Amino acid sequence: MRFIKLSFLLFVLIFSSAFASSCRTKSNNFVITLSEKFTIDPIGAPTIDAASERVRVLMFNSLVRKNEKFDYVPELATNIQRADDGLSYTFTLADNVKFHDGKVMTSADAKYTLETVLNSTTSGRTPSFYEGTGAARQGYITGLETPDPRTLIVRLRTPWLQLLPNLVPIAIIPQGSADAQKTKPIGTGPFKFVQWDSTQPYIDVIANPDYWQGAPSIQQIRVRAISDASALQAELRSGRVQLVPLPSNLSPDTLKSLGQVPDLKVEQFPGANVTYLGFNVKEAPLDNVKVRQAIAYAIDRESLIRDLLLGQAKIAHSILPEESWAYNAGQQYPYNPGAAKKLLDEAGFRDPDDDGPQMRFGKPISFKISSNSAATSQYAQVIQNYLKQVGIPVEIEPLESNLLREQAKRGQYQMTAANWVGGNQDPIFLKDLFMTKANFNRTNYSNPPLDPILQEAVDTVDREKARGLYAQAQETISRDVPMLPLWHPANMVIAQKKVGNIKVDGSGDWGFVRNLTVEK
Repeated sequence: MRFIKLSFLLFVLIFSSAFASSCRTKSNNFVITLSEKFTIDPIGAPTIDAASERVRVLMFNSLVRKNEKFDYVPELATNIQRADDGLSYTFTLADNVKFHDGKVMTSADAKYTLETVLNSTTSGRTPSFYEGTGAARQGYITGLETPDPRTLIVRLRTPWLQLLPNLVPIAIIPQGSADAQKTKPIGTGPFKFVQWDSTQPYIDVIANPDYWQGAPSIQQIRVRAISDASALQAELRSGRVQLVPLPSNLSPDTLKSLGQVPDLKVEQFPGANVTYLGFNVKEAPLDNVKVRQAIAYAIDRESLIRDLLLGQAKIAHSILPEESWAYNAGQQYPYNPGAAKKLLDEAGFRDPDDDGPQMRFGKPISFKISSNSAATSQYAQVIQNYLKQVGIPVEIEPLESNLLREQAKRGQYQMTAANWVGGNQDPIFLKDLFMTKANFNRTNYSNPPLDPILQEAVDTVDREKARGLYAQAQETISRDVPMLPLWHPANMVIAQKKVGNIKVDGSGDWGFVRNLTVEK
């Protein structure tokens, strides 16, 4: 018996020593967390999600990026020239940019990257470069030419102003590396890949000393996915996590309380992404525009932002942020439960006795939300109560985020709440969301007179003319309410106090990580 006890004690000591050693090793890492799982393949992944895109920015660059005003500017390109007839774009590439394996990037790599995307049958990035379906499917790009190592010419079938927006998420990779990217990403970005654990998941990266825009000051980073809010708080309080940008799984009151922890700080930046309610307009009773308008009037968004979100958001009247050159508020929906009830009466859903919040529908509306977000769960319950007050019964159905996205794509929902990250900052996204059968039209919305307006807007080079067309489109969309913009969430960041130079732009992009500093 004594031998067993001594053996057990020895095991404990060895295990404790190994665990301590492991902790010491991991302590060298600067740990950043995401609330959702992510993938690392920059080209072939079948879906595009915000978490994976943020990780991508650490290791890769694109030909084009968005600046703080959401205009498209060169990144790996130093100059972009559009032909007078609009049928070609010429990209002059930066000189002496190296991939992580030491190879100098050339136009052949850029051509290979785009050809890989265009020829893929599984990549979620491919459909944006095509229009139509089946036999009618046509690609916008007809040719790629590399007259010299620093020049890439993209030939187009028709003038296509959406080329630059669609190049933003395309990470340039070395020629011949598409398959290797699935397990060992190689890019030109500020950090190099070290290891990846898809089961956790986490990824380790190290600073790229040869980064063409200057080496990062933080030498080692681990990005972890921690969806459980309690676990994330424990990791922050213990000091094992240094930075949590845009924590969707923490409620506003939790963020406020974490700001009181001595070693932590919470910083708030204006955000341009949008939180919205999406309606499946083919599903009764949401196929009735007056019901959708009633829902819009029934929700007191100002109070929600003030009392529940604690000021960590700004009310949204359009999918586009106010900073966009094409922004137009359209029809607005201030809190007005009387107007909501009147619209429901007009839609044929009368209050049985005009006395209190009687239910006007025999069956509750299914309201599908992400189960990964504490904040979403909180505001969904408040929205449920607001709708109950005007006679609209709602049943909340939490789903895992990936399942929710898949069901939304297939139209398997009545009402949902979600965020658009990044895409909503460009007015061409209005076409993607609201044109009949467009790529991201998950509301099943169709308004035939609107379609040519949206098409003309995205094809118009004259910005003033395009501004007028987009304004007209937003007026129509806001009246039809296939989607109700709720608010633009602030970009909240939790960090250890020793972390400095945190500067997050409106999109919430992780480009700022390269410039972070840490006090010794």
